[in-house]
Amino acid sequence: MNRRHFLASTALTAAHLALAQSSATHITIHPEPQQLIPPDFLGLGYEISSLTRPGLLSRSNTVYTNLVRTLNPQGVIRIGGNTADYASYAPNAAAVSTSYASVVNDQVLRDLGTFLEATDWNLIWALNLGRGTVEQAVAEARTVTTIAGKRLLAFEIGNEPDLFPNEKHRPTPYTYEQWLADYRRVKAALRNALPNIPFAGPDVAGHTDWVTRYVADEGHDSVLLTHHYYRGNQSPASTIAQLLGSDPKLQPQLDQLRDASRTSHLPYRICEVNSFSGGGRPGVSDTLASALWVLDYMYTLASNGCAGVNMETGVNQHDFISSYSPIGDDEHGQYTARPEYYGMLAFAQGASGHLLATTVDNLNPDLKIYAAQQSLNVTTLTLINKGPAAIPITVDAVHNHASTLALKGPAIDAKTDVTLGGTEVAADGTWKPAAKLFPIPNHTLKLTLPASSAIIVSFNALR
Repeated sequence: MNRRHFLASTALTAAHLALAQSSATHITIHPEPQQLIPPDFLGLGYEISSLTRPGLLSRSNTVYTNLVRTLNPQGVIRIGGNTADYASYAPNAAAVSTSYASVVNDQVLRDLGTFLEATDWNLIWALNLGRGTVEQAVAEARTVTTIAGKRLLAFEIGNEPDLFPNEKHRPTPYTYEQWLADYRRVKAALRNALPNIPFAGPDVAGHTDWVTRYVADEGHDSVLLTHHYYRGNQSPASTIAQLLGSDPKLQPQLDQLRDASRTSHLPYRICEVNSFSGGGRPGVSDTLASALWVLDYMYTLASNGCAGVNMETGVNQHDFISSYSPIGDDEHGQYTARPEYYGMLAFAQGASGHLLATTVDNLNPDLKIYAAQQSLNVTTLTLINKGPAAIPITVDAVHNHASTLALKGPAIDAKTDVTLGGTEVAADGTWKPAAKLFPIPNHTLKLTLPASSAIIVSFNALR
Protein backbone atom coordinates (compact mmCIF):
# COMPACT_ATOMS: atom_id res chain seq x y z
CA MET A 1 0.00 0.00 0.00
CA ASN A 2 1.10 3.59 -0.60
CA ARG A 3 2.35 4.96 2.71
CA ARG A 4 1.17 8.44 1.74
CA HIS A 5 -2.38 7.14 1.77
CA PHE A 6 -2.01 5.70 5.25
CA LEU A 7 -0.75 9.02 6.59
CA ALA A 8 -3.37 11.00 4.73
CA SER A 9 -6.01 12.45 7.01
CA THR A 10 -7.75 15.56 8.13
CA ALA A 11 -7.44 16.93 11.64
CA LEU A 12 -9.74 15.40 14.18
CA THR A 13 -12.78 17.59 14.63
CA ALA A 14 -13.70 18.90 18.03
CA ALA A 15 -16.33 16.17 18.27
CA HIS A 16 -13.80 13.44 17.58
CA LEU A 17 -11.51 14.82 20.28
CA ALA A 18 -14.27 15.09 22.87
CA LEU A 19 -13.31 13.68 26.23
CA ALA A 20 -14.44 10.10 26.65
CA GLN A 21 -17.24 9.66 29.14
CA SER A 22 -17.27 7.14 31.96
CA SER A 23 -19.17 4.75 29.68
CA ALA A 24 -16.53 4.98 26.96
CA THR A 25 -15.42 1.86 25.12
CA HIS A 26 -11.79 1.21 25.98
CA ILE A 27 -9.63 -0.48 23.32
CA THR A 28 -6.21 -2.11 23.65
CA ILE A 29 -4.37 -3.26 20.51
CA HIS A 30 -2.12 -6.30 20.89
CA PRO A 31 1.13 -6.31 18.87
CA GLU A 32 1.31 -9.99 17.87
CA PRO A 33 0.67 -10.29 14.09
CA GLN A 34 -2.18 -12.56 13.06
CA GLN A 35 -3.86 -13.12 9.69
CA LEU A 36 -2.03 -11.61 6.68
CA ILE A 37 -4.21 -9.52 4.37
CA PRO A 38 -3.12 -10.20 0.77
CA PRO A 39 -2.15 -7.02 -1.13
CA ASP A 40 -4.65 -7.89 -3.91
CA PHE A 41 -7.50 -8.62 -1.49
CA LEU A 42 -9.69 -5.91 -2.94
CA GLY A 43 -11.42 -6.54 -6.28
CA LEU A 44 -14.31 -5.72 -8.59
CA GLY A 45 -16.68 -8.08 -10.39
CA TYR A 46 -18.38 -7.61 -13.76
CA GLU A 47 -20.96 -9.41 -15.81
CA ILE A 48 -19.61 -10.34 -19.24
CA SER A 49 -22.41 -8.15 -20.60
CA SER A 50 -20.74 -5.22 -18.84
CA LEU A 51 -17.37 -5.99 -20.39
CA THR A 52 -18.88 -6.11 -23.88
CA ARG A 53 -19.86 -2.45 -23.70
CA PRO A 54 -17.04 -1.19 -25.94
CA GLY A 55 -14.50 1.07 -24.25
CA LEU A 56 -15.65 0.52 -20.66
CA LEU A 57 -12.66 -1.49 -19.45
CA SER A 58 -9.97 0.16 -21.52
CA ARG A 59 -6.87 2.23 -20.83
CA SER A 60 -8.47 5.00 -22.90
CA ASN A 61 -11.26 5.27 -20.29
CA THR A 62 -9.03 7.38 -18.05
CA VAL A 63 -11.58 8.27 -15.35
CA TYR A 64 -12.59 4.64 -14.90
CA THR A 65 -8.96 3.56 -14.85
CA ASN A 66 -8.22 6.19 -12.20
CA LEU A 67 -11.16 5.05 -10.08
CA VAL A 68 -9.83 1.50 -10.04
CA ARG A 69 -6.23 2.58 -9.39
CA THR A 70 -7.41 4.87 -6.59
CA LEU A 71 -9.04 1.92 -4.83
CA ASN A 72 -5.78 -0.02 -4.65
CA PRO A 73 -2.47 -0.35 -6.53
CA GLN A 74 -3.13 -4.08 -6.74
CA GLY A 75 -6.41 -5.94 -7.13
CA VAL A 76 -8.41 -8.50 -9.07
CA ILE A 77 -10.99 -8.01 -11.82
CA ARG A 78 -13.44 -10.88 -12.19
CA ILE A 79 -15.40 -11.19 -15.46
CA GLY A 80 -18.32 -13.63 -15.28
CA GLY A 81 -21.79 -13.50 -13.78
CA ASN A 82 -24.99 -15.06 -15.06
CA THR A 83 -24.45 -13.60 -18.51
CA ALA A 84 -21.21 -15.60 -18.90
CA ASP A 85 -23.23 -18.81 -19.40
CA TYR A 86 -25.23 -17.21 -22.21
CA ALA A 87 -22.37 -15.37 -23.92
CA SER A 88 -20.48 -16.35 -27.05
CA TYR A 89 -17.03 -15.54 -28.39
CA ALA A 90 -16.75 -14.27 -31.99
CA PRO A 91 -13.36 -12.70 -32.74
CA ASN A 92 -14.44 -10.37 -35.54
CA ALA A 93 -18.14 -9.84 -34.84
CA ALA A 94 -19.61 -6.71 -33.31
CA ALA A 95 -19.61 -6.72 -29.52
CA VAL A 96 -23.08 -7.18 -28.01
CA SER A 97 -24.12 -6.42 -24.44
CA THR A 98 -27.33 -8.15 -23.39
CA SER A 99 -28.44 -10.57 -20.73
CA TYR A 100 -28.98 -13.66 -22.85
CA ALA A 101 -26.79 -13.19 -25.90
CA SER A 102 -23.69 -11.11 -25.20
CA VAL A 103 -20.94 -11.37 -27.80
CA VAL A 104 -17.29 -11.05 -26.82
CA ASN A 105 -14.97 -10.04 -29.64
CA ASP A 106 -11.25 -9.51 -29.90
CA GLN A 107 -11.50 -5.73 -29.66
CA VAL A 108 -13.09 -5.72 -26.18
CA LEU A 109 -10.51 -8.30 -25.11
CA ARG A 110 -7.66 -6.15 -26.40
CA ASP A 111 -9.17 -3.19 -24.55
CA LEU A 112 -9.33 -5.31 -21.41
CA GLY A 113 -5.65 -6.13 -21.83
CA THR A 114 -4.77 -2.44 -21.88
CA PHE A 115 -6.96 -1.87 -18.82
CA LEU A 116 -5.20 -4.61 -16.86
CA GLU A 117 -1.85 -3.15 -17.86
CA ALA A 118 -2.87 0.39 -16.86
CA THR A 119 -4.29 -0.65 -13.49
CA ASP A 120 -1.85 -3.51 -12.78
CA TRP A 121 -4.78 -5.60 -11.58
CA ASN A 122 -5.12 -9.34 -12.22
CA LEU A 123 -7.97 -11.23 -13.92
CA ILE A 124 -10.37 -14.09 -13.18
CA TRP A 125 -12.36 -15.11 -16.27
CA ALA A 126 -15.48 -17.32 -16.31
CA LEU A 127 -16.02 -19.52 -19.37
CA ASN A 128 -19.46 -20.54 -20.64
CA LEU A 129 -20.38 -23.95 -19.28
CA GLY A 130 -24.14 -23.37 -19.30
CA ARG A 131 -24.78 -23.17 -23.05
CA GLY A 132 -21.36 -22.94 -24.67
CA THR A 133 -19.34 -25.48 -26.60
CA VAL A 134 -15.95 -26.91 -25.77
CA GLU A 135 -14.55 -25.48 -29.01
CA GLN A 136 -15.71 -21.97 -28.11
CA ALA A 137 -14.32 -22.27 -24.59
CA VAL A 138 -10.90 -23.22 -25.97
CA ALA A 139 -10.88 -20.40 -28.52
CA GLU A 140 -11.99 -17.86 -25.93
CA ALA A 141 -9.49 -19.06 -23.34
CA ARG A 142 -6.67 -18.89 -25.88
CA THR A 143 -7.37 -15.22 -26.61
CA VAL A 144 -7.93 -14.28 -22.97
CA THR A 145 -4.64 -15.97 -22.06
CA THR A 146 -2.85 -13.96 -24.74
CA ILE A 147 -4.29 -10.58 -23.75
CA ALA A 148 -4.00 -11.08 -19.98
CA GLY A 149 -0.54 -12.64 -19.93
CA LYS A 150 0.97 -12.76 -16.45
CA ARG A 151 -2.09 -10.97 -15.06
CA LEU A 152 -4.33 -14.02 -15.59
CA LEU A 153 -5.07 -15.35 -12.13
CA ALA A 154 -7.44 -18.17 -13.13
CA PHE A 155 -10.22 -19.44 -15.36
CA GLU A 156 -13.54 -20.56 -13.91
CA ILE A 157 -15.65 -23.04 -15.86
CA GLY A 158 -19.26 -21.94 -15.47
CA ASN A 159 -20.92 -19.41 -13.17
CA GLU A 160 -22.95 -20.64 -10.18
CA PRO A 161 -23.34 -24.19 -11.52
CA ASP A 162 -25.30 -25.16 -8.40
CA LEU A 163 -28.10 -22.95 -9.80
CA PHE A 164 -27.97 -24.23 -13.39
CA PRO A 165 -31.54 -25.63 -13.23
CA ASN A 166 -32.80 -22.15 -12.25
CA GLU A 167 -31.27 -20.74 -15.43
CA LYS A 168 -32.56 -23.67 -17.53
CA HIS A 169 -28.99 -24.67 -18.37
CA ARG A 170 -29.60 -28.18 -17.01
CA PRO A 171 -32.67 -30.15 -15.93
CA THR A 172 -33.51 -30.67 -12.28
CA PRO A 173 -31.84 -32.24 -10.43
CA TYR A 174 -28.32 -31.20 -11.40
CA THR A 175 -25.97 -32.79 -8.93
CA TYR A 176 -22.39 -32.09 -8.00
CA GLU A 177 -21.37 -35.31 -9.78
CA GLN A 178 -23.04 -34.17 -12.98
CA TRP A 179 -21.36 -30.78 -12.78
CA LEU A 180 -17.96 -32.38 -12.09
CA ALA A 181 -18.29 -34.48 -15.24
CA ASP A 182 -19.16 -31.37 -17.27
CA TYR A 183 -16.31 -29.44 -15.67
CA ARG A 184 -13.76 -32.15 -16.38
CA ARG A 185 -14.89 -32.52 -19.98
CA VAL A 186 -14.22 -28.83 -20.69
CA LYS A 187 -11.10 -28.72 -18.55
CA ALA A 188 -9.55 -31.66 -20.41
CA ALA A 189 -9.94 -29.84 -23.73
CA LEU A 190 -8.49 -26.66 -22.24
CA ARG A 191 -5.57 -28.56 -20.73
CA ASN A 192 -4.87 -30.21 -24.07
CA ALA A 193 -4.80 -26.86 -25.92
CA LEU A 194 -3.30 -24.70 -23.16
CA PRO A 195 -1.38 -26.99 -20.81
CA ASN A 196 -0.34 -24.43 -18.19
CA ILE A 197 -3.46 -22.35 -17.66
CA PRO A 198 -4.69 -21.96 -14.04
CA PHE A 199 -8.15 -22.97 -12.82
CA ALA A 200 -10.42 -21.86 -9.97
CA GLY A 201 -13.70 -23.25 -8.75
CA PRO A 202 -16.36 -24.32 -8.12
CA ASP A 203 -17.80 -20.77 -8.16
CA VAL A 204 -21.00 -21.74 -6.39
CA ALA A 205 -23.82 -19.47 -5.28
CA GLY A 206 -24.71 -21.23 -2.06
CA HIS A 207 -23.80 -24.94 -1.99
CA THR A 208 -20.66 -24.55 0.09
CA ASP A 209 -20.35 -28.33 0.39
CA TRP A 210 -19.43 -28.32 -3.32
CA VAL A 211 -16.26 -26.44 -2.36
CA THR A 212 -15.27 -29.18 0.06
CA ARG A 213 -15.91 -31.84 -2.57
CA TYR A 214 -14.12 -29.83 -5.24
CA VAL A 215 -11.05 -29.70 -3.01
CA ALA A 216 -10.96 -33.50 -2.86
CA ASP A 217 -11.60 -33.96 -6.60
CA GLU A 218 -9.86 -31.00 -8.25
CA GLY A 219 -7.83 -29.26 -5.58
CA HIS A 220 -4.61 -30.70 -6.97
CA ASP A 221 -5.22 -28.91 -10.28
CA SER A 222 -6.51 -25.57 -9.00
CA VAL A 223 -5.00 -22.34 -7.74
CA LEU A 224 -8.05 -20.84 -6.06
CA LEU A 225 -11.38 -21.76 -4.44
CA THR A 226 -14.31 -19.49 -5.37
CA HIS A 227 -17.73 -18.82 -3.88
CA HIS A 228 -20.44 -16.11 -4.12
CA TYR A 229 -22.33 -14.20 -1.44
CA TYR A 230 -25.24 -11.76 -1.22
CA ARG A 231 -26.78 -10.52 2.01
CA GLY A 232 -30.17 -11.51 0.59
CA ASN A 233 -32.49 -11.32 -2.38
CA GLN A 234 -33.66 -7.85 -3.40
CA SER A 235 -37.19 -7.26 -2.09
CA PRO A 236 -39.20 -4.75 -0.02
CA ALA A 237 -37.75 -6.52 3.03
CA SER A 238 -34.23 -5.50 1.95
CA THR A 239 -33.82 -2.66 4.43
CA ILE A 240 -30.90 -0.74 5.88
CA ALA A 241 -31.57 -2.49 9.20
CA GLN A 242 -31.26 -5.88 7.50
CA LEU A 243 -28.10 -4.86 5.65
CA LEU A 244 -26.36 -3.61 8.77
CA GLY A 245 -27.62 -6.43 10.97
CA SER A 246 -25.92 -9.78 11.40
CA ASP A 247 -26.43 -12.53 8.82
CA PRO A 248 -26.76 -15.92 10.55
CA LYS A 249 -25.70 -17.84 7.44
CA LEU A 250 -22.42 -15.96 6.92
CA GLN A 251 -20.14 -17.31 9.65
CA PRO A 252 -21.01 -21.00 9.10
CA GLN A 253 -20.28 -20.48 5.40
CA LEU A 254 -16.92 -18.87 6.16
CA ASP A 255 -16.05 -21.65 8.61
CA GLN A 256 -16.56 -24.23 5.85
CA LEU A 257 -14.56 -22.22 3.35
CA ARG A 258 -11.71 -21.68 5.76
CA ASP A 259 -11.60 -25.40 6.57
CA ALA A 260 -11.54 -26.26 2.86
CA SER A 261 -8.76 -23.75 2.30
CA ARG A 262 -6.65 -25.13 5.12
CA THR A 263 -7.17 -28.70 3.99
CA SER A 264 -6.17 -27.98 0.41
CA HIS A 265 -3.61 -25.24 1.07
CA LEU A 266 -5.49 -23.21 -1.54
CA PRO A 267 -6.70 -19.64 -0.96
CA TYR A 268 -10.42 -18.93 -1.19
CA ARG A 269 -12.04 -15.84 -2.67
CA ILE A 270 -15.59 -14.50 -2.59
CA CYS A 271 -15.49 -13.62 -6.27
CA GLU A 272 -19.06 -12.32 -6.71
CA VAL A 273 -20.70 -10.41 -3.90
CA ASN A 274 -22.74 -7.38 -2.97
CA SER A 275 -25.58 -6.31 -0.73
CA PHE A 276 -28.78 -7.67 -2.30
CA SER A 277 -28.92 -9.77 -5.46
CA GLY A 278 -30.78 -8.69 -8.58
CA GLY A 279 -28.99 -5.35 -8.74
CA GLY A 280 -29.48 -4.27 -5.14
CA ARG A 281 -32.23 -2.35 -3.37
CA PRO A 282 -32.56 1.35 -4.30
CA GLY A 283 -32.46 3.52 -1.18
CA VAL A 284 -30.41 0.88 0.63
CA SER A 285 -27.66 -0.49 -1.59
CA ASP A 286 -26.73 2.98 -2.86
CA THR A 287 -26.47 4.78 0.49
CA LEU A 288 -23.96 5.47 3.25
CA ALA A 289 -25.24 2.26 4.87
CA SER A 290 -23.64 0.27 2.04
CA ALA A 291 -20.27 1.90 2.75
CA LEU A 292 -20.40 0.87 6.41
CA TRP A 293 -21.63 -2.61 5.47
CA VAL A 294 -18.90 -3.26 2.90
CA LEU A 295 -16.17 -1.98 5.22
CA ASP A 296 -17.28 -4.34 7.99
CA TYR A 297 -17.91 -7.23 5.55
CA MET A 298 -14.45 -7.07 4.01
CA TYR A 299 -12.80 -7.02 7.43
CA THR A 300 -14.96 -10.00 8.42
CA LEU A 301 -13.67 -11.91 5.38
CA ALA A 302 -10.06 -10.97 6.10
CA SER A 303 -10.47 -12.08 9.71
CA ASN A 304 -11.68 -15.45 8.45
CA GLY A 305 -8.66 -16.12 6.26
CA CYS A 306 -10.25 -15.08 2.97
CA ALA A 307 -7.82 -14.18 0.16
CA GLY A 308 -10.03 -11.51 -1.37
CA VAL A 309 -13.38 -10.23 -2.57
CA ASN A 310 -14.87 -9.01 -5.85
CA MET A 311 -17.63 -6.46 -5.36
CA GLU A 312 -20.10 -6.52 -8.25
CA THR A 313 -20.48 -3.28 -10.18
CA GLY A 314 -21.90 -1.99 -13.45
CA VAL A 315 -24.46 -3.62 -15.73
CA ASN A 316 -26.16 -6.64 -14.20
CA GLN A 317 -27.91 -9.67 -15.67
CA HIS A 318 -31.10 -7.60 -16.02
CA ASP A 319 -29.40 -5.06 -18.31
CA PHE A 320 -29.36 -2.08 -15.96
CA ILE A 321 -26.70 -0.46 -13.76
CA SER A 322 -26.99 -2.04 -10.33
CA SER A 323 -27.95 0.10 -7.35
CA TYR A 324 -25.12 -1.51 -5.41
CA SER A 325 -22.43 -0.47 -7.91
CA PRO A 326 -19.37 1.03 -6.19
CA ILE A 327 -18.61 2.85 -9.45
CA GLY A 328 -21.55 4.80 -10.80
CA ASP A 329 -22.17 4.83 -14.55
CA ASP A 330 -24.72 7.13 -16.19
CA GLU A 331 -24.34 5.12 -19.44
CA HIS A 332 -23.22 8.30 -21.21
CA GLY A 333 -19.54 8.10 -20.31
CA GLN A 334 -19.72 9.66 -16.83
CA TYR A 335 -18.30 7.58 -13.95
CA THR A 336 -18.44 8.44 -10.25
CA ALA A 337 -17.55 7.05 -6.86
CA ARG A 338 -20.76 6.00 -5.12
CA PRO A 339 -21.16 5.39 -1.37
CA GLU A 340 -20.02 1.75 -1.43
CA TYR A 341 -16.82 2.86 -3.20
CA TYR A 342 -15.92 4.94 -0.13
CA GLY A 343 -16.28 1.90 2.12
CA MET A 344 -13.94 -0.05 -0.15
CA LEU A 345 -11.50 2.85 -0.22
CA ALA A 346 -11.58 3.05 3.58
CA PHE A 347 -10.74 -0.66 3.77
CA ALA A 348 -7.78 -0.13 1.45
CA GLN A 349 -6.41 2.56 3.77
CA GLY A 350 -6.75 0.57 6.96
CA ALA A 351 -6.31 -3.05 5.94
CA SER A 352 -2.84 -4.00 4.85
CA GLY A 353 -0.16 -6.10 6.49
CA HIS A 354 -1.30 -8.34 9.34
CA LEU A 355 -4.47 -8.14 11.37
CA LEU A 356 -4.01 -7.60 15.10
CA ALA A 357 -6.12 -8.68 18.05
CA THR A 358 -7.83 -6.14 20.29
CA THR A 359 -9.17 -6.22 23.83
CA VAL A 360 -12.34 -4.22 24.39
CA ASP A 361 -13.99 -3.07 27.61
CA ASN A 362 -17.63 -1.92 27.61
CA LEU A 363 -18.22 -2.89 23.97
CA ASN A 364 -21.16 -1.18 22.28
CA PRO A 365 -23.10 -3.65 20.05
CA ASP A 366 -23.20 -1.07 17.24
CA LEU A 367 -19.40 -0.81 17.19
CA LYS A 368 -17.06 -2.93 15.05
CA ILE A 369 -13.31 -2.79 15.71
CA TYR A 370 -10.41 -3.98 13.54
CA ALA A 371 -6.67 -3.38 13.81
CA ALA A 372 -3.78 -4.04 11.46
CA GLN A 373 -0.01 -3.72 11.58
CA GLN A 374 1.04 -2.21 8.28
CA SER A 375 4.71 -1.89 9.23
CA LEU A 376 6.84 -1.67 12.36
CA ASN A 377 6.07 2.04 12.51
CA VAL A 378 2.43 2.14 11.35
CA THR A 379 -0.56 0.47 13.02
CA THR A 380 -4.14 1.20 12.01
CA LEU A 381 -7.37 0.95 13.95
CA THR A 382 -10.70 0.94 12.06
CA LEU A 383 -13.82 1.81 14.06
CA ILE A 384 -17.29 1.38 12.51
CA ASN A 385 -20.42 2.75 14.19
CA LYS A 386 -23.55 1.27 12.62
CA GLY A 387 -25.85 2.76 15.22
CA PRO A 388 -27.88 5.97 15.63
CA ALA A 389 -25.89 7.38 18.57
CA ALA A 390 -22.33 8.61 19.00
CA ILE A 391 -19.91 6.32 20.84
CA PRO A 392 -17.16 7.67 23.15
CA ILE A 393 -13.91 5.72 22.84
CA THR A 394 -10.49 5.62 24.47
CA VAL A 395 -7.56 3.79 22.87
CA ASP A 396 -4.21 2.80 24.32
CA ALA A 397 -1.93 4.42 21.74
CA VAL A 398 0.44 2.07 19.94
CA HIS A 399 2.75 4.92 18.82
CA ASN A 400 3.23 8.56 19.74
CA HIS A 401 1.51 10.21 16.77
CA ALA A 402 -1.66 9.53 14.81
CA SER A 403 -3.72 10.66 11.85
CA THR A 404 -7.36 9.99 11.09
CA LEU A 405 -9.67 9.41 8.15
CA ALA A 406 -13.38 9.79 8.82
CA LEU A 407 -15.94 8.01 6.61
CA LYS A 408 -19.21 9.89 6.89
CA GLY A 409 -22.22 11.38 5.15
CA PRO A 410 -25.25 13.55 5.92
CA ALA A 411 -27.36 10.58 7.05
CA ILE A 412 -27.35 6.79 7.00
CA ASP A 413 -29.57 6.83 3.89
CA ALA A 414 -27.55 9.53 2.10
CA LYS A 415 -26.75 8.77 -1.53
CA THR A 416 -24.49 11.79 -2.05
CA ASP A 417 -21.97 13.89 -0.11
CA VAL A 418 -20.28 10.83 1.35
CA THR A 419 -16.64 11.59 2.09
CA LEU A 420 -13.48 9.91 3.33
CA GLY A 421 -10.98 12.09 5.14
CA GLY A 422 -13.22 15.08 4.50
CA THR A 423 -12.73 14.70 0.75
CA GLU A 424 -14.81 13.37 -2.11
CA VAL A 425 -13.28 11.41 -4.96
CA ALA A 426 -12.63 13.95 -7.72
CA ALA A 427 -14.33 13.98 -11.11
CA ASP A 428 -11.16 12.57 -12.67
CA GLY A 429 -11.28 9.51 -10.37
CA THR A 430 -8.49 10.57 -8.01
CA TRP A 431 -8.63 11.13 -4.27
CA LYS A 432 -6.33 13.49 -2.37
CA PRO A 433 -7.23 14.02 1.29
CA ALA A 434 -5.19 16.46 3.36
CA ALA A 435 -2.54 14.86 5.57
CA LYS A 436 -2.06 15.90 9.17
CA LEU A 437 -0.40 14.08 12.05
CA PHE A 438 -0.96 15.03 15.67
CA PRO A 439 0.83 13.95 18.87
CA ILE A 440 -0.89 11.71 21.40
CA PRO A 441 -0.39 12.86 24.99
CA ASN A 442 -0.06 10.30 27.77
CA HIS A 443 -0.28 7.38 25.31
CA THR A 444 -4.09 7.59 25.30
CA LEU A 445 -6.29 8.68 22.40
CA LYS A 446 -9.78 9.88 23.27
CA LEU A 447 -12.42 10.40 20.62
CA THR A 448 -16.11 10.23 19.92
CA LEU A 449 -17.24 8.20 16.94
CA PRO A 450 -20.33 9.87 15.43
CA ALA A 451 -23.46 7.92 14.60
CA SER A 452 -23.46 6.11 11.24
CA SER A 453 -19.78 6.67 10.52
CA ALA A 454 -16.36 5.09 10.60
CA ILE A 455 -12.89 6.34 11.49
CA ILE A 456 -9.51 4.93 10.54
CA VAL A 457 -6.80 5.88 13.02
CA SER A 458 -3.22 5.45 11.79
CA PHE A 459 -0.75 5.33 14.69
CA ASN A 460 2.74 6.39 13.63
CA ALA A 461 6.06 6.09 15.43
CA LEU A 462 7.75 9.46 14.91
CA ARG A 463 10.81 10.70 16.78
